[in-house]
Amino acid sequence: MKSSEYENLVSEILACKKCPLYKSRTRAVPGEGPLDSIIMFVGEAPGKSEDEQGRPFVGAAGKLLNTLLESIGLERGGVYITNIVKCRPPENREPEESEVRACNPYLVRQLEMVNPRVVVALGRIAGKTLYEMCGLKWHNIRVARREAVKCRVGGASFKLIVTYHPAAALYNPGLREELEGDFRERIARITFQAAGRKTTLEDFILGEEKRSTAS
Repeated sequence: MKSSEYENLVSEILACKKCPLYKSRTRAVPGEGPLDSIIMFVGEAPGKSEDEQGRPFVGAAGKLLNTLLESIGLERGGVYITNIVKCRPPENREPEESEVRACNPYLVRQLEMVNPRVVVALGRIAGKTLYEMCGLKWHNIRVARREAVKCRVGGASFKLIVTYHPAAALYNPGLREELEGDFRERIARITFQAAGRKTTLEDFILGEEKRSTAS
């Protein structure tokens, strides 16, 4: 049942004409990943590579995201990834409020279908949008990064974590250390707790060291 509902949602997104972005897109980018994933990553909007391939986070920022996931023992194929806006804004500009509003119902349905325990907002646009969808007051990304907050959107309840977008770390290397720290210290811990895993990040790192030594 869930899979057929999801297929219907994907079809709607691919054919969507709710805002002018459909006129310039190559492909809409619904999102991808397991529908029973514990964690969902939400970015801002597709870029050039994503628009060409119809998949989220497949460009340079996507490669960094894959590296960050691997650093905390997660596989890309085990997490759900999407964006606030499903079509690429021209010249990679920021999405306009009207475009965000047009796509919000799609995100609500994705949250309800996947029903993740943890949602990670990548970047200011994603953070602000999800905060407002949760009925929370948005200040700025540095304030939001301080703690995970409990949220409810439609029928989905989850902990929301906000961090920088991987693209920001590529353009501003000074942010990369902070982004890596968020993955190690917050995203890994909260996700492991949500999954009921006793394994800590320290255990994972020690395990990697033992495997490296053995090889």
